[in-house]
Amino acid sequence: MACVLETPLRMSVLSEVTASSRHYVDRLFDPDPQKVLQGVRLLYLLQQEISSTELKTECAVVLGSLAMGTENNVKSLLDCHIIPALLQGLLSPELKFIEACLRCLRTIFTSPVTPEELLYTDATVIPHLMALLSRSRYTQEYICQIFSHCCKLRHWHSCGFKSSPQPLLCANGPDHQTVLFNHGAVQNIAHLLTSASYKVRMQALKCFSVLAFENPQVSMTLVNVLVDGELLPQIFVKMLQRDKPIEMQLTSAKCLTYMCRAGAIRTDDTCIVLKTLPCLVRMCCKERLLEERVDGAETLAYLIETDVELQRIASITDHLIAMLADYFKYPSSVSAITDIKRLDHDLKHAHELRQAAFKLYAALGANDEDIRKKIIETENMMDRIVNGLSESSIKVRLAAVRCLHSLSRSVQQLRTSFQDHAVWKPLMKVLQNAPDEILVVASSTLCNLLLEFSPSKEPILESGAIELLCSLTQSDNLALRVNGVWALMNMAFQAEQKIKADILRGLSTEQLFQLLSDSDVNVLMKTLGLLRNLLSTRPHIDQIISTHGKQIMQAVTLILEGEHNVEVKEQTLCILANIADGTTAKELIMTNDDILQKIKYYMSHSNAKLQLAAMFCVSNLIWNEEEGSQERQDKLRDIGIVDILHKLSQSSDPNLCDKAKTALQQYLA
Repeated sequence: MACVLETPLRMSVLSEVTASSRHYVDRLFDPDPQKVLQGVRLLYLLQQEISSTELKTECAVVLGSLAMGTENNVKSLLDCHIIPALLQGLLSPELKFIEACLRCLRTIFTSPVTPEELLYTDATVIPHLMALLSRSRYTQEYICQIFSHCCKLRHWHSCGFKSSPQPLLCANGPDHQTVLFNHGAVQNIAHLLTSASYKVRMQALKCFSVLAFENPQVSMTLVNVLVDGELLPQIFVKMLQRDKPIEMQLTSAKCLTYMCRAGAIRTDDTCIVLKTLPCLVRMCCKERLLEERVDGAETLAYLIETDVELQRIASITDHLIAMLADYFKYPSSVSAITDIKRLDHDLKHAHELRQAAFKLYAALGANDEDIRKKIIETENMMDRIVNGLSESSIKVRLAAVRCLHSLSRSVQQLRTSFQDHAVWKPLMKVLQNAPDEILVVASSTLCNLLLEFSPSKEPILESGAIELLCSLTQSDNLALRVNGVWALMNMAFQAEQKIKADILRGLSTEQLFQLLSDSDVNVLMKTLGLLRNLLSTRPHIDQIISTHGKQIMQAVTLILEGEHNVEVKEQTLCILANIADGTTAKELIMTNDDILQKIKYYMSHSNAKLQLAAMFCVSNLIWNEEEGSQERQDKLRDIGIVDILHKLSQSSDPNLCDKAKTALQQYLA
């Protein structure tokens, strides 16, 4: 809400403010918003040149107390432009006043209602803050804290699995990390890691963790920074030793994790394998506080997410897989928590533990079959995932789906545990009206459940999956389009005629064309894969070609003429080979001179894969035992196909040579 500043206080009142600041502070926590707003008068005093430094400092202190009240207090102060007023105060020569302004800014910027951008609006602010870092241990502590709260990533990948605590998106312009980096943040903050003050060391460490996250430029720089003759990674390693405070261990482990993920430290470096990873596993044990266990598990998930070896090491460190099972039993009825306030807090945040455990299980099971087996054999694991899929917290649902997706990569588990627990039911429920972020992972999981060896395939089909998947193919979200077509492709593999007809009906010819002209090559490849699976087994080929033949041939022609890569053209020629295998469908190719010329062209192409695919078409057309083969052979001889086959029978490529010889034998038989 916007606030109106009341008329200036009379001069006689100025001298009273210091003595009566208690009275102002009392008002700050008054339930009456009008009284709270009277505290905003202090802003006026803060900006008056005639006010003494003592008075201005006192005003900044009281405003800081006000900002510690409710979020509405902070909003009121922001509406009254407190940030420009405090930033102006930083130009004062008086250190005590500067520190009071910084303390108040720190409080305001750490509030969730304050937009980080307000720190970057005036380009002179960041360099001035860098200069103030040398003034005192308080300026160092507050400025580092401001930086770490106001450094948000601009590019955040919402698809794909990112387990780290997620930075928010920042608006246009260079991202915050780059601005701070370009103004010398690394050089100015590095020496603070050896400060005598624990608070300064801690805030500097937090600063480096947000600067390094997903940032190769910063991370590569940090690796080579020397502080008192010691490299920064070595300093971080010292800070994560067991005798250091937990907060310091955890933040140092984050710095090393982020540098490793940004490619600045190798995953097999001893500082990762022997120091960072074991430290993060230690954070997961039940003696740690809830937020430490959450942070530890999420950071560990991020560290091991893309590295098989780290996943294996983590899975056998300190019984981690069993340790994570405790995340679901917290707080238990026999909880050792005697502090009622702490218990109340933990009950409200217990869902964060479940989310973190699901994320870490997902990362652990991403590649290794034995680890997946261990996870699934953990007590009640499948029940916990099924419950997680219907939790009210969207973050828990997303993490549970990610965990399920990771485990669904196992052929063995798809056949056993997934079937025993009818996982497909809650998954299909999740797919109804979920936000895109969940839909992407849930539809990827569905793709795996629809593989031909999965027993879930039948019941999923019966529960209306075709309609759901066809609607995904129309999504503006690329990942959803890919997954929709991919799942349909898996569904069509070796499927009965009815299912294929249902898919074609659900998609509509128009939508099929839309997908075949999609600008994304993944969508195109999966759509061609779908077509190839639809056009398999003769009766199905003939049936589909009788209803959709004209449109399919049109699409094939367009793709073979277009600027597409080898894989796309190879798939397209394989579709033609399948059509050529039909009984009546063959005629569609034989009566289309344009297509025949294209087959001939690709037989002489420079790429052997395309030559081979074109030869499959020819073989299927001229096969002797089939009706009308003589006429087809004659027509292909007339357009010069036999001459090319003779040439190819001399090819140095054994595949091409064999295929050509086999085809020529059909002419001799």
